Formats: sequence, structure tokens, C-alpha cells
Amino acid sequence: MSEAKTILKTSIDLKKIRADFPILSRKVNGKSLVYFDNGATAQKPQQVIDAIDRYYKEQNANIHRGVHTLSQEITIAYENSRSTIQKHLNAAYSHEIIFTSGTTESINLVATSFGKKFISQGDEIIISEMEHHSNILPWQVVCEEKGAILKVIPINDSGELLMDEYKKLLSDRTKIVAVTHISNTLGTINPVKEIIELAHAKNIPVLIDGAQAVPHTSVDVQALDCDFYVFSGHKLFGPTGVGILYGKEKWLNELPPYQVGGGTIKTVTFEKTEYADLPLKFEAGTPHIEGGIGLAVAIDYINEIGLSKIAAYEHELLLYATEALQKIEGLRIIGTAKNKASVISFVVDGLHPFDIGTILDQLGIAVRTGHHCTQPLMQCYEIQGTVRASFAFYNTIEEIDEFIIGLNRAIKMLK
Repeated sequence: MSEAKTILKTSIDLKKIRADFPILSRKVNGKSLVYFDNGATAQKPQQVIDAIDRYYKEQNANIHRGVHTLSQEITIAYENSRSTIQKHLNAAYSHEIIFTSGTTESINLVATSFGKKFISQGDEIIISEMEHHSNILPWQVVCEEKGAILKVIPINDSGELLMDEYKKLLSDRTKIVAVTHISNTLGTINPVKEIIELAHAKNIPVLIDGAQAVPHTSVDVQALDCDFYVFSGHKLFGPTGVGILYGKEKWLNELPPYQVGGGTIKTVTFEKTEYADLPLKFEAGTPHIEGGIGLAVAIDYINEIGLSKIAAYEHELLLYATEALQKIEGLRIIGTAKNKASVISFVVDGLHPFDIGTILDQLGIAVRTGHHCTQPLMQCYEIQGTVRASFAFYNTIEEIDEFIIGLNRAIKMLK
């Protein structure tokens, strides 16, 4: 038994959990898979896979549109999934939960609809220096179309937001603030409640990008008092192609529809259309039905384990991996915030991240290399990219040991 095991204080049934994820038993290049790319997408438990399989085998029908048994059954199942997600986020109403294709569409929906109604020339939108491209580009487009100005909260060398600078950016011209809850590259956990409170003191709404937060920590949208909260299902151990936009009822009622078509209407004539009430107003066309159902199953799965246990265990993995990486000569961790999630990005002097990642892959170890859709952040640190290892609750200390051995081997080969 590895001595490393003695440092773990959090009790979760790793054997049972790992057995729930079929892909963890596969071989890659003849080696047992070590999957450390959870920040890009998480693996799916058998329970989620079974739910999707059951939909196509036993339940396949369209929702909200049929009087026959299959349609009625799957409509109920889909709306029950919406209620599951509402309770998970502690939203006030189920109609505040909008199904989308993922974080990217959720942000585009808000940026487009909010920008159309509330942004004018000379207005300002605030984001941060650590944002994913998906929380930069939609706001850039709004600014270009409306003649608005994009303001950026800077960070310090550790990868923490400079809150005093944020306070200075807030003004009567600020129309919305959009920031990430947890950085996908740095792992920084931002003080989003304080960010929201400061904005609300000036009656400014706030959107929180929770793509990296929901797999690792509990989120209470009413306690945060955020106006919008967005995330993707596939990072939360659910299916790809489905995501969530939470919006306060008052804002969702104010915003114009993002897309229009089947499902979004009450009545249509050639002269005028009356749109449906929430949430259907924002859910045009046939949705990713099995995705919504699978996402609710994934949420039930992690809640059964316990998000507090998941967070504590992943923090222990983070501390162990950080200590091991810091012992490697020439390695520099990018993002050393005091408050971090289980994500580590690093560079090694004189070596390209892609080359390191390629060798690790030959050893069956999956990490992410590149700029992680945060090119402005890379420019801030004056680097081209990093190697990123991101952990989930099904990862182990032994896998980190294998990763460190493989990384040292890659460095030796490339030097």
C-alpha cells in the first residue's frame, strides 16, 4: 500500500465509484487509463449511460406535443429533470431553469438577448482576465454591435482577481458583469458572492460562468443572489450537448427570445406572434431530451456521494499533486491562488506542453495541453500554453504517482 494513502482524510468508496465508470477500465496504448482531463469533459457513470439507453429503447417520443402515452411519459420525465436541477441549484422556480446546449449557448443567449434590449453605445460590460473564450467572445460581439466598451478585471501573479481594481471599474455606465466562478486554467475559485454584492450595490446584474464549479462544489443561486448562472452537463458527469441557464424570473421575463420557432409560442398569425411563458420562451425546437434526463441522473449520482465529500477528497488530491509537482526541477505551476479547485496548470523550462502531453499519452495518461481557450490569460503570463491536469472524485493517489513518474520520464526524454 502506498504511504500516500495515509494522508487521505476523506472517506469515499473509491472501489465502488470507479466500478460505476466503465471507461476507467480500458487500456490506452497498453496501459491502464489515467484520466486527468476532467476540466475538458468528465466521464459518465453507468447510471447516466443506462438512462440514455433506456430513453431510446423504451421512451423515445417528442415532448410537450403529444397526447399519446410515450409523449406524455417522456414529457413528465423531462420536466421532472428540470425540477431536479432547480432543487440542485436552489432556484426559486423550475421555470427559471432553461435547457440549452451548454455553457457556450447559455452565455450567448444572455449576451444576445440582454445586449439587444439593454446595451447602448458607450455602455460598459465587465469580464475578467481569466475568462474562457466562451465568456469573452459573446460580449465582444455585443460591444462591436452596440458600440459598448469591454472592461477587464486584472489578476495578480497568483491568478487571483484584483478586487480593488474591480471596484474601480464599476460605474454608472456598467450594464452587466460576467465572470467565471472557477477558472478552467488556473483553478482559482473567485469570490463570486462579493463580486455580485458589489455589482448589486449599483443595481448591476451579474452572470456567473459555473462550468468548472458545479462538478466540484455545491451552488446555491439564491444565496449567491446571482442574476444568471450557466453550466454544461458534460463536465458534471452528464451527457454532452446539454447545459443549463439559470436566470432570475424577473430577468428572463424582461429578455426577448434568443431563438424562435416551435415550442416558443402561444399563438401565431401572419400579423403577430405571442410568445410562450417561461421556460418555453427560450427553448425553441426539439430539445436534447435524453440529455436533460441524463443530466438529472448525473446530479442525483453526485448528490448520493455528497458534494461536500467530493470537494474535500478532490482538495486532498490537489494538495498531494501540487506538492509532488513542486519537487520537479524547472517546473512552474501557473495559478497559485489560496483558494483553488482541483486543477493544476504548469510549464517546464525549455519544453513544449504538446510534447509532454504526447509522451504522457503513450503511457496511458490523459492531460490537456495548449491555451485551454484562455489565450488572453496566456498572454498575461507570457506563455504559449500549459500542461493541465484536472482531477475528479474517481481519480486516485496512485494515479497521481503514475502521472509524476510519467512526467519525469517525459522530461528526461525531451531534455
